[in-house]
Amino acid sequence: MEELHLLPGERLDNINENLRLIQKTDGLTFGTDAYLLAAFLRTVSQTEAAELGGGTGVLSLLALSRQKASRTVVWEIQPEFADLCRRNAALNGLAHRMDVVCGDVREIRGEQKLDLVYANPPYMKGSCGKENTVSAMNIARREVHGSIADFCGAADRLLKHGGTFSLVYRPDRFADLVCALRENHMEVKRVVFVYPSLANRPCLVLAEAKKGAASGMVLAPPLCIYTDAGKKTYTPEMDRIYETCSMEFLFPGTERNRK
Repeated sequence: MEELHLLPGERLDNINENLRLIQKTDGLTFGTDAYLLAAFLRTVSQTEAAELGGGTGVLSLLALSRQKASRTVVWEIQPEFADLCRRNAALNGLAHRMDVVCGDVREIRGEQKLDLVYANPPYMKGSCGKENTVSAMNIARREVHGSIADFCGAADRLLKHGGTFSLVYRPDRFADLVCALRENHMEVKRVVFVYPSLANRPCLVLAEAKKGAASGMVLAPPLCIYTDAGKKTYTPEMDRIYETCSMEFLFPGTERNRK
């Protein structure tokens, strides 16, 4: 593993017993949505993958360390975060399995050969809500450098027929997501709506789409993060997800193994 060297405005966090993560104190940090998406990805033996919008690189680090992908290419448009992805990969001994490209997802011209593409894309439209004073946060949260249709288009160009695109998104824009996927030759196959608690509306939606597939979707039971509205105790399901980094138990009878 690479020797640790923190730059001004950075900190080091332990993600789990195996991964450490350099994060910017005033930038995008590791959150529940990234971990849930990592758990949502299927565990497979050999998968060539790509991530659209890497941030710190934590999602790909989890995917690689948890056998969700054998190799991955991370696309990140912000140079400082592309560099951070490379440093985090080296820090965790995964640089040989994770390539980083500093580029715009709208400019991706793929060879349609990948098994898996995954993304934690910007949730908000460019003109939606109050802008963040930190430019990096605006780019991560708002469609400044690509809409959901652009991210789906990039996935379509990268995936082979039968490949999957998995992502985490906002429930109130689920219709936009489904339409964008269908316009780019993908059909939603698995969905999980995530709730803070049963007293709240859903806060996230996890979706897996398959390129070239017929319509037909499996909807998992609602996933609640906390047992109470006070958000003090995780549900048994969340404890299991944090322990295993897997959601396969939410889809009994639908498991598949790919080589």
